[in-house]
Amino acid sequence: MMRPDGQVDVTVTIADDRWASLDAALSDRLPPLVEAACAVAGGPPGAAEVSLVLGDDAMVRRLNQDYRGQDKPTNVLSFALSEGDSPPPLPGTPVMLGDVVIAYERVVDEAEAAERSPLVHLCHLVVHGVLHLLGYDHQNDADALAMERLETDILAGFGIPDPYGLPASRIQ
Repeated sequence: MMRPDGQVDVTVTIADDRWASLDAALSDRLPPLVEAACAVAGGPPGAAEVSLVLGDDAMVRRLNQDYRGQDKPTNVLSFALSEGDSPPPLPGTPVMLGDVVIAYERVVDEAEAAERSPLVHLCHLVVHGVLHLLGYDHQNDADALAMERLETDILAGFGIPDPYGLPASRIQ
């Protein structure tokens, strides 16, 4: 998806082979979600770059410990490369938004518990992680509601049901 004012270059790194069991075409399926999140949520003008890393619990646990001081895995971690008063990129260069890292085991376990497909849950976490890169959070009820509404709107554009509503079956 091209944004009117630029495009998003998305690099997908599959660091755990089990991800292929969800969809052999993840590297093609996920970038449009990132692009849509940037378009809907007010990403930077001009070109941008995002890295998605599909890892496992061990990888995410290590990152969570190293960068957040929490010795446990989590479903998604977002590492924004430019926050607050960071200098603007050089003219003509893309804005490097950052990295989104997702844990395979968390996605599968949470999807099962929520009675939705792991692929649907992964799509939700990709959008959620990108919104964090764009400065959204859920530290209070108002911010959480705003973020959930954006997630729901973005996912609906891909035919994915509201992740905060009824369980989703499968995306085709």
